[in-house]
Amino acid sequence: MTDTRHPDIEIYVKDRPVGKIKDWLISQSHDFSERSSKGQIHEFSMNFPDGPVDVMIHEKVAGKAWVSVWFKTNNTPWSKDLDCAYAAAQGMETQVRCIASGWAEGDDPDEYWKVEGNKQEKIQWQC
Repeated sequence: MTDTRHPDIEIYVKDRPVGKIKDWLISQSHDFSERSSKGQIHEFSMNFPDGPVDVMIHEKVAGKAWVSVWFKTNNTPWSKDLDCAYAAAQGMETQVRCIASGWAEGDDPDEYWKVEGNKQEKIQWQC
């Protein structure tokens, strides 16, 4: 993985309902509004000091336990998915996973970071 800023951020949150994830998102932004909610897909708009970000939450993306949180652009406070995973794992007190690389050509698509508390571990995960 390079040290450059990822163009977007996606994390996978374990065993947290949308309401808990939404509360964490609100605590991270200056402005938060819901755009739509249909079934298991919820869309929001957030504002950070670097600008606005559209966020999509998709429930049950890998079994019943995992929820995807996708920041569609990276005007976030986090440079990489792993930075966001640490913040989310600590803020929501749960396990969070993210892709181990920046989705570059030749990267292993099943290699992820598993983050719990202050610990990280590389794993093979087919979500």
